[in-house]
Amino acid sequence: MNPWALRWCQSFFVTLRYNRFVSPPQSQTPNPQPHARMQLLAVGSAVLNQIPLDWDGNAARIGAAIEQARANEVQILCLPELCISGYGCEDAFLSANTRRQGWRVLNELAPSTVGMVVAVGLPILYQNAVYNCAALLVDGQITALVAKQHLAGDGIHYEPRWFKAWPAGQVVAYQSDDGQEIPLGDVLVDVGGVRIGFEICEDAWVANRPGARHALRGVDVILNPSASHFAFAKDEIRQRFVLEGSRAFGVTYLYANMLGNESGRAIFDGGAMIASAGKMVAIGPQFSFADVLVTSAVVDLDRSRMSRAASGSYMPIVETSTAEVLAVPFNWLRQWSEDSHRASLRTNIPAAPWPNATDKEEEFTHAETLGLFDYLRKSHSHGFVLSLSGGADSSALCVLVGYMVRFAVTELGLDGVKKKLAYIPAVQAANSTAEIVRALLTCVYQGTRNSGPVTLNAARQVAAAVGAEFLNIDIDGIVEQYTTIVEGAIGRKLTWATDDIALQNIQARVRSPSVWMLANIRRALLLATSNRSEAAVGYATMDGDTSGSISPLAGIDKNFLRHWLRWLEKVGPAGAEPLPALRFVNEQAPTAELRPAESKQTDEGDLMPYDVLDAIERAAILDRRSPLEAYQYIRPLFLQHSRADLGLWVERFFTLWCRNQWKRERYAPSFHLDDANLDPKTWCRFPILSSGYVRELAELRAFLAEEK
Repeated sequence: MNPWALRWCQSFFVTLRYNRFVSPPQSQTPNPQPHARMQLLAVGSAVLNQIPLDWDGNAARIGAAIEQARANEVQILCLPELCISGYGCEDAFLSANTRRQGWRVLNELAPSTVGMVVAVGLPILYQNAVYNCAALLVDGQITALVAKQHLAGDGIHYEPRWFKAWPAGQVVAYQSDDGQEIPLGDVLVDVGGVRIGFEICEDAWVANRPGARHALRGVDVILNPSASHFAFAKDEIRQRFVLEGSRAFGVTYLYANMLGNESGRAIFDGGAMIASAGKMVAIGPQFSFADVLVTSAVVDLDRSRMSRAASGSYMPIVETSTAEVLAVPFNWLRQWSEDSHRASLRTNIPAAPWPNATDKEEEFTHAETLGLFDYLRKSHSHGFVLSLSGGADSSALCVLVGYMVRFAVTELGLDGVKKKLAYIPAVQAANSTAEIVRALLTCVYQGTRNSGPVTLNAARQVAAAVGAEFLNIDIDGIVEQYTTIVEGAIGRKLTWATDDIALQNIQARVRSPSVWMLANIRRALLLATSNRSEAAVGYATMDGDTSGSISPLAGIDKNFLRHWLRWLEKVGPAGAEPLPALRFVNEQAPTAELRPAESKQTDEGDLMPYDVLDAIERAAILDRRSPLEAYQYIRPLFLQHSRADLGLWVERFFTLWCRNQWKRERYAPSFHLDDANLDPKTWCRFPILSSGYVRELAELRAFLAEEK
């Protein structure tokens, strides 16, 4: 047979088979004139705080979102990406059990969607490949499975490790284990005359968005189930593609995101959005402590349809066959009270929880506090223990825990927080926000003969301002014992002239056992205090200040952290008072305080100015510049420093960066805060062993010599 004819026959019979379940007889359609009265449509997007592989809990939260939406007479509800299984299942996506449990939960949820159209996400196995899918439930039935076409495979995302990308325009018949036959792939669904398409998270971030093709086929509503992690200023980008998608495609666009610290490192900020015909009509809050939030609005389908019709550039695809569109009967007028929603036609955009949603200080505060709260409760820990030195890093963690409790109580109420932390007896006994802080946070100052009264006072003042329990432990005797033991073993005295690093590090390491003991006693998380700048150059003592169950600051640079502490002292987050006690921290030059006082040790003296370090790090790591290119980049930014100093600091950075990759590999889990993260487990891979840029640093030195 002619190959062309063979392909035509195969296509014909596939179309016949597909039409068996995509084109019901006209007599089955209860609404033969779907546009006669149905111009207003109630739609909703939900954000959920899910947990990977928590089948019962995830299903309960999905069910709660459906019920909230039903109470608001929402007809179309979009839920987040992979919300049945959880987004962060990692290699568990390759478990047959994950696929089976997800399908069971989907079938359990389906009956709760009677009278509604609901999109819910789960992994699907087809032809021995796993696909990231959104199931469209219509009137209690599983109607279609739409597969993600563009996978997020950069930075914190590893989707291509588990999933395959679905080819555009392809639809197949999926046979489930329980005998159901459902269309799977790039499916458009005509639900009672309302045509629905999908862009699943990354699909909307690429140049060839599926929405452009959907628009040519007359789609009315695009659903975007997402699991889009928080990064500074990222929400502004999301708003742009939601708004532009609704305008350019002439549709109503529903965006639903995950919420909270779902699986440990990534923080999801929520922020559901609804846009129609180029206008944002509803935006949900970010960084909520709630498990479920439904944002809803009423949209005018005729308005979005006619806005597209008015576009001279709009050229729809006119076909004699509609095999690529699944037709499903649905009565939109059932359970719909048009009068009750006329008031909802006004713009429904609540005020952000801070004056400017793009303020980095506010974003950092809310992301960290939500991340800490979820990490606490999802790990079933009973609180936090912190080695509070009186310096910037540990003080930042102290106040973050304080704000965490305050924000949670403000939103959920005292009883709501107690319910979330029902497993912690000390929280149940608390009668105020201050008592909850004291129940959850223990701060320990551990001084040696090299510690001074300034840092002790700063630590005491900050702990008191937050309301934390404060303990003071003198570890100098233990340091002396270790020093004496080693001196006896090697047969000589240790001196600062010959053993500087060893004498510094033993003080930091001796602090670790006692705080770990307290964390064990309290059944609490130990907070590691190292920041991203220190991680870049290894300016941290392994098994000392890096000790911890979690390292919340490892994703933020020291330069911003110092700025943020000054902002907290003078301004503070919206809706909360500033913390004047931070002046005792901010007035100091950052110091490890491990050498004798007469050495006047400072962090920047040991390393370089933190603003310079931050600029070199971004040039070297984010922009992947060579040492010479990094120097040429920072030279005009720091004219107040000599060429020799800048060259020395660039060489020091690259040398220490290469030498200390093993430390970054060992850091406790950190929060992902921006897309310049150094965490090798989620973002920045670098060999533990390398040449150390020998040739490149020689080029830099030669350039500096010629520059003189």
